[in-house]
Amino acid sequence: MQAALGLIETLGLTAAIAALDAAAKAADVTLIGYEKVIGAGQGVSVTIQIAGDVAAVKASVEAGVIAAERTGRVLAHHVIPRPHEEVNVLIEAFKKNVKKKQQAEPKKEAPKSKKKQDVSSDSVKK
Repeated sequence: MQAALGLIETLGLTAAIAALDAAAKAADVTLIGYEKVIGAGQGVSVTIQIAGDVAAVKASVEAGVIAAERTGRVLAHHVIPRPHEEVNVLIEAFKKNVKKKQQAEPKKEAPKSKKKQDVSSDSVKK
């Protein structure tokens, strides 16, 4: 288990993405999970869960909350420094959910580039 767990709950996906972007840029933290809840705050809430050192998670959550408030609404945020061992069960469930969601998403293939044929007078045979 890492030393701290940080949670940021936003109304909507846009604010959650802004929060995660700012949190990841603010300090060395890892996204360990995310959850969507329909009907929270009269909309869809998205909670991101991050982990790392206590100071890093605190700084990341603060930065994430500020960024999310610029683009939307923050419903809640919290940092749990040195969570109890029993919280590991929940954190492992978060990680499994992220892996399942990543595996379920279809992989997008890179667009095929169309190469132009070089048609010069030398390459054209009569």
